[in-house]
Amino acid sequence: MGKTSNKAEAPDFSAMPMAAAMAAVNPVGMSAWKQIMDESSRFVSERFEQDVELQKAMLGCSSPQELFQLQSEFYTKAVQDYTAEATRIFEMMTKATQDTMKEATASHARKYDDVPL
Repeated sequence: MGKTSNKAEAPDFSAMPMAAAMAAVNPVGMSAWKQIMDESSRFVSERFEQDVELQKAMLGCSSPQELFQLQSEFYTKAVQDYTAEATRIFEMMTKATQDTMKEATASHARKYDDVPL
């Protein structure tokens, strides 16, 4: 199963005016949103291909036992894939939240112990 790259690329929202406006306000958040949407699209596409392959394999089954074995293997792998994808999306969202918070925190903010007395 392929994973998305962690490249920091600037997404192009020129075709979507509302997204472009939101990207201007929060570029880090919009970039994270795009990465999550890209990953979701990749996963759905990959799972759809596996669904089609299952249907082809089911048409070639010659016995009920073969069909049940095929379905069992398919559903076991599907659960593993969905679990891995949920973990991947959770990690992406956690990183996006951390990055957005870093961006929102002023770089010139004073620390607790640097207040002059």
